Amino acid sequence: MKRASIKDIARIAEVSVATVSYVLNKKEGSRISEATKTRILDVAKSINYTPNKIAKSLKMNKTKLIGLIVADISNDFYSNIARNIEDEAMKLGYTLLIGSCDENPEKFKKLTELFSEQQVDGMIIAPVVDSDEAINKLIQEEYPIVTIDRYLKNVSLPGVMINNSEISEHICDHLVKKDFDEIIYVGYDTELPHLLDRQDGFDRRIAKSDISAKRILIGIHNITEEVHQKMQENLDLSKKTAIYFSSNKLGIAGLRYLIDHNISVPEQVSLVAFDETEAYYLFPTEVSFVQQPLYDMAKESVKLLDNQINNYTTNGKRVTFHAKFMERSSVK
Repeated sequence: MKRASIKDIARIAEVSVATVSYVLNKKEGSRISEATKTRILDVAKSINYTPNKIAKSLKMNKTKLIGLIVADISNDFYSNIARNIEDEAMKLGYTLLIGSCDENPEKFKKLTELFSEQQVDGMIIAPVVDSDEAINKLIQEEYPIVTIDRYLKNVSLPGVMINNSEISEHICDHLVKKDFDEIIYVGYDTELPHLLDRQDGFDRRIAKSDISAKRILIGIHNITEEVHQKMQENLDLSKKTAIYFSSNKLGIAGLRYLIDHNISVPEQVSLVAFDETEAYYLFPTEVSFVQQPLYDMAKESVKLLDNQINNYTTNGKRVTFHAKFMERSSVK
């Protein structure tokens, strides 16, 4: 079946193509009567007219597509933020393409190339280790980019993040006041600045206390196995101990270890975990966690990208949101 066109509408409504174009594109300032507008819209509806988005994008030199590259779409944090970004993008008329690079810089690079080939108007990205080359190439091409959750040092890109260092300081202060014998920080062995900020915030505060502290650093692969092994080696139940898991994946792996070994929370060990995830609600004890403002972060990232698309600038604005500590029953 032949696709209905604005020429068909003009013929049936007995008006010019220009008049149809004015009405369908809702252009202001045209002296077209309400009766004519109504007739044109009725005809368009009756013949099932749909706009040719490809032709329109070529004319506007924009596709109204944006790309989102996350580190791991299976992570509740990224899947939830992707949904919020999609909703906000649609409000501005954009369609979202999503790619997950699985913390792999080569896959990250291929996704940037794929999105470029798809002629997306811009990208929201969560940089991974060794992704600098791919990102710098986009910057050199003046491609609109916005970072989310993560950032790069020495690169001025607009982006959205949280106060990682400050919230870790707050968590550490909270645990120090509980007078534990030992506090264990569980983080990643990584070069990613935002995760190092969490670690640095904890380190600065714990150094000012008299409490014994241990730092467990885990690789990004085989997380569950490494967390279980390190907890087996470092957790001393004869001491009053608290554990701070600096990501939801680390927290989930830690909770599995405690369940497998019948270690009760908070009676035998206290804990705090980063990010909110459905898995925490399956644990017998309500888990204290750090809540990130996902909706606000998503909304701001789309706003920043839309600004870059329509008015590109080399001076990036980085917006920092404040995370909240949600105290529950897992700390005694």
